[in-house]
Amino acid sequence: MPRFRRLAAGDVRLKTGPLDMVTDADEGAERLIVAALAERFPGCIVVGEEACSADPGLPDQLATAPLAFVVDPVDGTANFAAGMAIFGCMAAAFVHGEVVAAWIHDPVGHDSVISATGQGAWIAGENGERGPPLQVARPVAIGRMVGCVSYGYLAEPLKSHVAARLPRLAKTWQLGCAAHEYRLLASGHTHLSLYNRLMPWDHAAGWLIHREAGGYAAHFDASPYKPATDRSGGLICAPDRESWEAARAALLGD
Repeated sequence: MPRFRRLAAGDVRLKTGPLDMVTDADEGAERLIVAALAERFPGCIVVGEEACSADPGLPDQLATAPLAFVVDPVDGTANFAAGMAIFGCMAAAFVHGEVVAAWIHDPVGHDSVISATGQGAWIAGENGERGPPLQVARPVAIGRMVGCVSYGYLAEPLKSHVAARLPRLAKTWQLGCAAHEYRLLASGHTHLSLYNRLMPWDHAAGWLIHREAGGYAAHFDASPYKPATDRSGGLICAPDRESWEAARAALLGD
């Protein structure tokens, strides 16, 4: 946070493209988080987004490690670098390939969405006090659905196909930050989301939180999403299976 809106030109660097960047804040936060997890859970595997830039094979350990954490130190780096207060810190815990706990922290709002398998999802304030359980939005007709549709990473012709169908929904937008998009989903402020690129640090935490808040998610072909191993196949999140079917038909159907 001391670097927010105080980044110098040399503190921001591009990775794979103009909107895929890293800052000194990303790297510094990841070092602190990795060190703290290693101290608290000796022997655990920590898969950080920035570390994976240097070691692309690191996420492969999520499928088998007795205990592993995946961490996105600053999700929404482009927003952070632009001085927009739409970014977050995401983490998920894996036990032998299964996501068992998740956290999405809002450093600006000073609270976190937390979830654990079978225990629901909730918001905790700075003092750790657990708020009421989160619940996804109630199902509505497709023409009344609002959501975040991230179609930029879709390949053509699917990219243009989805973009042309967005008016079938009531409203869509992209926050450039999966952390806040999943928070909106789990708290019932949006109905759906669509993603194509499925890096574990972007989706493992949000997927569990959304599921524990009562939501339903699956790949474009309706197969289950497995955060430890799946990197492609797309992902649609919705309040329930029927809403998922309606969203898939509206956005991907012929």
